[in-house]
Amino acid sequence: MRCQLSRDYHFEAAHRLPRVPATHKCSRVHGHSYHVTLTLSGSIDSDMGWLIDFSDIDRVVDPVIARIDHTLLNEIPGLENPTSELLAVWLWREIQPRLPGLTEIMLAETPTSRCVYRGD
Repeated sequence: MRCQLSRDYHFEAAHRLPRVPATHKCSRVHGHSYHVTLTLSGSIDSDMGWLIDFSDIDRVVDPVIARIDHTLLNEIPGLENPTSELLAVWLWREIQPRLPGLTEIMLAETPTSRCVYRGD
């Protein structure tokens, strides 16, 4: 039996987009309440009855989120141009090697604006 499992995370961070025109509102430092949903896919363990323990996901993801929570994202190596798209890719690269069942990261910077990344 195969299934998909999702887990949500939140963090607060500021950023500016350095490659937009100076007149663009995102060229100025501003913040977001980010929402991240990770989706994993795989087979349900016949003995345990689950795909993975949620606490095992947290052990991988919580330290990554802690590195970017309440920061200026532009100061994080690899996030010098922290668009939603590039932040989703950065999260994937930080998390997926330690969470191989990961199939999707959804990153929302506002309730109406989000990016979905499914790997390279």
